[in-house]
Amino acid sequence: MTQQDMTQQDVTQQDTTGPDAVRPGAGARSRVARQRSTAKSPTGKGPAGNKDRPRDEDLTVAMRLRDGVVKYGFVAVTVALFIYFAASEPSFSTGQSIFAMLKFASTTAILGLAMTFSMVVGGMDMSIGSQAGLAVQMGAMTMVFYNMTGSTAVIVVLLTGLLVGLLNAFLIVVCKIPDLLATLAMMFVIQGAKLIPVSGQSVSGGMVLQDGSVAPGKFTPGFLQIDRGMIGPIPIPVIIMLVLAIASWFFLSRTKWGRVMYAVGANPEAARLAGVRVGFYRGLAYVICAELAAVGGLILVSRIGQGDVNAGSSSLLEAVAVALVGTSVLGIGKPNAWGTILGALLVQIVLTGLTMKGFQYYHQDTAKGLVLLVALLFSYTVSRKRVRYTPAT
Repeated sequence: MTQQDMTQQDVTQQDTTGPDAVRPGAGARSRVARQRSTAKSPTGKGPAGNKDRPRDEDLTVAMRLRDGVVKYGFVAVTVALFIYFAASEPSFSTGQSIFAMLKFASTTAILGLAMTFSMVVGGMDMSIGSQAGLAVQMGAMTMVFYNMTGSTAVIVVLLTGLLVGLLNAFLIVVCKIPDLLATLAMMFVIQGAKLIPVSGQSVSGGMVLQDGSVAPGKFTPGFLQIDRGMIGPIPIPVIIMLVLAIASWFFLSRTKWGRVMYAVGANPEAARLAGVRVGFYRGLAYVICAELAAVGGLILVSRIGQGDVNAGSSSLLEAVAVALVGTSVLGIGKPNAWGTILGALLVQIVLTGLTMKGFQYYHQDTAKGLVLLVALLFSYTVSRKRVRYTPAT
């Protein structure tokens, strides 16, 4: 008797003698058990003993109304605010104002997309704002200090973003530092490091350097077109925002890598047991996050036309806000690209409308906080579906 036959005989003996033995008629009994398990309970609200939420046909009117509010409420709020401001301020709904709103929302939206990638894997990149500020400084220094072209500045900024993303990934994946702590430390490191080469001064053309000489370079006209250029009636930042939104949506929703990232964020241990390289996908998310932050910084530096040392200081809170707002859009309950874009647009609609109505700048933070609060109420209080975002620890 061969070894394979002996093994098969042992398995057969175990199956016919053990406590879980498969006896004649067991297949029929298992089919009956499955039929019973799918039978309705006496209340008619699903399988007997099933504690899951009711099926669609068993939903009450109140439940259906509640789900409708969660799914479409945020979109309805956005549309209602737009209609209100358009009706009360005639200049609000002009084509020029709409494109201006989209243009100024582009930076926040792109940084929100960056935050979305870190949230998808269950983290949160606290260094988003400082990364954008570093991109501003690197772009300005490349052109002003070293008298290089705008295209060279773009390459330098993107490479710097890649380096920061790899460093964040190294700290989180290899050094096993929790996401929030690692990126918080990087935030302080970057904020201080970007000031050292410029002695805490903003970088601008014609500035006096530490050795007493005048900076030889300046911002090139081509580089400034990143923010100020137009393709037809559409500003270039709006086009960049839409391209990145489509690319992010496609990557997260239509590719294996994006679906695996969602799985890692939902349950990293289960993903690891399923054979997923959890560390690789977490690191990849932070690299993509840093690159998107660098793109946002490029638009920002071309907008202000100098290396402002305070650039990006408020971008972290805005990026977190719009990414969290995005989880409530259409009741999706998880970070997603289009939700983040809509969140950025809603915030910009509110800020533009309040500005036109004469509210001062110091009302803006309160308005942003209220928008975020309403979105969180939709996601965590009104919704019956559990939000698929677990903050990093």
